[in-house]
Amino acid sequence: MAAIIVTKDTELMQRVIEEIKTCFDPEIPVDVWEMGLIYELHLDDDNNLKIVMTLTSPNCPAAESLPAEVENKCSLIPGIKSTELVLTFEPIWEKDMMSEVAQLELGFM
Repeated sequence: MAAIIVTKDTELMQRVIEEIKTCFDPEIPVDVWEMGLIYELHLDDDNNLKIVMTLTSPNCPAAESLPAEVENKCSLIPGIKSTELVLTFEPIWEKDMMSEVAQLELGFM
């Protein structure tokens, strides 16, 4: 499942995605973007960013730190006015949501 991306500013959104790719679950050597944990990115005309993400499990040990890291890193991107992160568990994350890069890295392909 690919993330839903809504924006008119594709350059700024690309910087958002690049920043998200620096966030890793401490137990998995793949970034949260390639893991398929980012469900939606919305950047409105005023550069307010909304991120909808999930975790591999509601009991994930990084449940406290990982969403906060994504939100904090994105809020520091020049040009972003505000950042809101919404954590969801619907749909439930499944292995097939990972990119091919992640599946290769983790030995699923």
